[in-house]
Amino acid sequence: MPIHPEIAKILATLPAPPEGPLNPVAMRAGEQAQVPPLEDRTPVHRVEDTVAATPAGDVPVRIYTPEEAGSYGVLVYFHGGAFFLGSLDTHDHVARALANESGFKVISVGYRLAPEAAFPAGLQDCYGVLQWVTEQWAELNWNGKDLAVAGDSSGGTFAAAVTAMAKDDGFDAVSHQILFYPSLDLDFDSDRYASMRENAVGYGLETAGLKPFNAFYLDSGADPADPLVSPIKRKDLAGLPPALVITAEFDPLRDEGELYAERLRSAGVETVLSRYDGANHGFVANFSWIPEFYAALEEAGRFLRGRESK
Repeated sequence: MPIHPEIAKILATLPAPPEGPLNPVAMRAGEQAQVPPLEDRTPVHRVEDTVAATPAGDVPVRIYTPEEAGSYGVLVYFHGGAFFLGSLDTHDHVARALANESGFKVISVGYRLAPEAAFPAGLQDCYGVLQWVTEQWAELNWNGKDLAVAGDSSGGTFAAAVTAMAKDDGFDAVSHQILFYPSLDLDFDSDRYASMRENAVGYGLETAGLKPFNAFYLDSGADPADPLVSPIKRKDLAGLPPALVITAEFDPLRDEGELYAERLRSAGVETVLSRYDGANHGFVANFSWIPEFYAALEEAGRFLRGRESK
């Protein structure tokens, strides 16, 4: 099917990419200017900002409580943004929807960004918050059973990497993972995946833009050959938590996400793969106001509820 007409309308208005080097400070300010005021955001029972004291240092987090309950499953969420963009504010609407749709308490992580913070600072922040949840279980009213991770785009990179770190460390608390159009192979070889060629131009995220947008992270010491940087390069995926992998039809990263899902299944990991036709990269964060794409958040909620306390 063609790209969704509402997405096509917006793509047609996008300016050409700026010439010269990217300016993280200016781009972050542009993102922040698009954040809707608090009164226009989807209501959640309770939202609070705090700081998680982790082995990596103090990490800002935002906690979304969907309803009053004696205990909760917890979802730790990592926002996207090519490792140098995104924030608790830019993805606040995603976290709110995940909380409301799942009934889980959602903890969104304000991890350190490249280029100011070199690899593996952001990844360590994400893993540290995951560990913090189990240490603060009483204060968070965690039910002690359901602890999921989720991320979109580069946040999906972190979600996949964190589950691997937890397994390798014998930290067996992670119960399930959700990867929204994840970036899983950062060597960006366009010959490796057909979607890199099929969706190279005209769909928002363009194949030629992958290297410059991820350069801040890679230039900070992140090696694309490292499975913690490119999770698809991990040889043994057995024993990782059950996964929901969501991809977009018109996304250069589509095929690596779907290959990862296939490899998880081959390794014996219970995996659900959902491709959203007519969608492009970033559709959960950018186009969830379109009902057929909000369905991805509803699907994530069903996945979490369906696996609760199994």
